[in-house]
Amino acid sequence: MKIALESFRALADSTRLRILALLRSMELSVGELAQVLGQSQPRVSRHVKILCDAGLAERRKEGSWVFVALGDPVRVAPVLAALDAWGGQEDHWTVADTARLAAVRADRAAAAAEWFEGHAGEWDAIRSMHVAEEQVEAAMATALGETPIERLIDIGTGTGRMLELFAPRAASALGIDRSSEMLRLARAKLSERGLANAELRQADLYALPMADDEADAAILHHVLHFAQQPGAAIREAARVLRTGGRLLIADFAPHDREELRSREGHVRLGFSDEQMLGWFEAAGMAPVKTETLQGGALTVKLWLARKAGEALGKVKAA
Repeated sequence: MKIALESFRALADSTRLRILALLRSMELSVGELAQVLGQSQPRVSRHVKILCDAGLAERRKEGSWVFVALGDPVRVAPVLAALDAWGGQEDHWTVADTARLAAVRADRAAAAAEWFEGHAGEWDAIRSMHVAEEQVEAAMATALGETPIERLIDIGTGTGRMLELFAPRAASALGIDRSSEMLRLARAKLSERGLANAELRQADLYALPMADDEADAAILHHVLHFAQQPGAAIREAARVLRTGGRLLIADFAPHDREELRSREGHVRLGFSDEQMLGWFEAAGMAPVKTETLQGGALTVKLWLARKAGEALGKVKAA
């Protein structure tokens, strides 16, 4: 009864109901919520605090930004089910919020696309500035092991480095990227290496050009910190994996290098194990191994998971 009272009190305001509806679509910064709602950031922050106090939302600070997401599913799911059951025709606020949210998404995507097109030629050099790539690549190879790969997908392939490394171990490989300039460089590189079993396609990481259960290994190498919706990207990767298929993610641990947002287009300042394992669970992925690689300006993490459906051991950490 206490949880119900707290939840209903928190939602006894139209703005907070609107915030909850927006967070169902994607995780948003407080500034982006203010932009969509057409309200001041201090006012939105007060509403967010009430939702967080009730367990319906959660805040996470990244540098100078604060991101807001849905809270504990145990508390949130019954509320969303009730709202869906009571839902009818969309009111004018819902229509307006949906349109403004689409504009926020478009702004994010345009900024990311502009950055990638402008930095494609120096992409590999930018990556090497942050961490010893040889160490990361060796750890990734060890994590994937010697298990044969029938169909490999490299999501956000960039200049095709992961395909260079792992396509020779697969019967076939597909690299996808939104940037035509990145793919142009990747094609040149793969042609030079003679990787006839690897193909490239321009596509979005949220809408992979593959059928369900088509791949048995997927890689996200330094991609998620550019993603607007990391959880959605992981769910889409899980969709194309067969039961038992492996997803290997290499990305940064949480950090406070705020300049990477403007200088290098990073949307997220790293990820915690708790965040990643939560996204795995929501996507039907069972975690297998986590590994921490230190020694560079930023700490790199590896997360390996399998699509649920076969016996798996406990998570290994290194």
